[in-house]
Amino acid sequence: MKNILTADALAFFEQYINTSSPSGFESAGQKVWSDYLRPYVDTLEMDNYGNTWGVINPDAEYKVVIEAHADEIGWAVKYIDDKGLLYLCQVGGADTEILPSRRMVVHTRDGKQHDGVVAWPAIHIRSKDKPSKIKAELGQVFVDIGAKNKEEVENMGIHAGCLVTHPDPFTTVGDYFVGRAMDNRAGGFMIAQVARLLQENKKKLPFGLYIVNAVQEEVGVHGAAMVARKLQPDVAIVTDVNHCTTTPGIDNKKHGSIKSGDGPTVMYGPTVHQKLVDIVTDTAKKNKIPYQTEMRSRGGWNVSGTDTDAFAYHSNGGVACLLSLPLRYMHTPSEMIHKSDVKNTIQLMYETLLALNPATDYRYLAL
Repeated sequence: MKNILTADALAFFEQYINTSSPSGFESAGQKVWSDYLRPYVDTLEMDNYGNTWGVINPDAEYKVVIEAHADEIGWAVKYIDDKGLLYLCQVGGADTEILPSRRMVVHTRDGKQHDGVVAWPAIHIRSKDKPSKIKAELGQVFVDIGAKNKEEVENMGIHAGCLVTHPDPFTTVGDYFVGRAMDNRAGGFMIAQVARLLQENKKKLPFGLYIVNAVQEEVGVHGAAMVARKLQPDVAIVTDVNHCTTTPGIDNKKHGSIKSGDGPTVMYGPTVHQKLVDIVTDTAKKNKIPYQTEMRSRGGWNVSGTDTDAFAYHSNGGVACLLSLPLRYMHTPSEMIHKSDVKNTIQLMYETLLALNPATDYRYLAL
């Protein structure tokens, strides 16, 4: 398919990735996303917590959702000591082991940003008994913003609750897109491109399509649960990231074999609906779109670790499936995704929508 990763689309992608939006504070990113999506949908809505969705054919009774989550992992100020050092807590599953000496950005309510550094004693003077790993829950993660004392910090507008994020920008490395928040604003980028392609190719769908960008996935898939209960979709195709397992230090027997560049991953398991999965895989084969498969062996709330669970359990009989984008170095400031995987995931979602039929009976058995 032509015209998937256009220059305009990639400019939006870069802006979107570079806009800090940790869980619970997604409004800046949602503004960028909704402004981009607006020309490609009939209506655009947002709820009180920031879940945002565009709708094509809003009057249709049958509802199909394509969804991603808008939030990223991050940090927040927990405590400010008398020396003006900022002690941090995690927002979502942020990785403390990568933090020593990294640069950080502290965000204030008035929109100002203050640069800082995660403090860490030099190897020359660090106690031999001091562990090489630090833990936020033990009060070991603190940021130095060059302040003389607590009063100076407070005069900057910094207080407990202020967000702290990594400044690492969007870039490309070979055939990869690299940046923080690929998990999962790459998904938000992809579902927006599906909406764009439907309009540009003048495709008419026999159902209402809801392009959903949900909040607070990283802290418990809360936003998707809100949206699923509100919209009650008949079908939900969720996209997120999973682990590329070809880099060193990963046990394939435990985590499976997923390779960047080999296409999106289709998940099997109790959370997803097998008939919908079959439609997705049959569509991939028909259109010669490469894909991979993975298995999650348990059922129950938040087992897949994605918004799929929320749509599976809160849509009152609606069916859900998951398309994952292989990702290297998840929950770090340097997440990597292969360009061809992005393109193929967009195409697979697009072609699957064209293959869906509202008359499909998703019951496993007709009694």
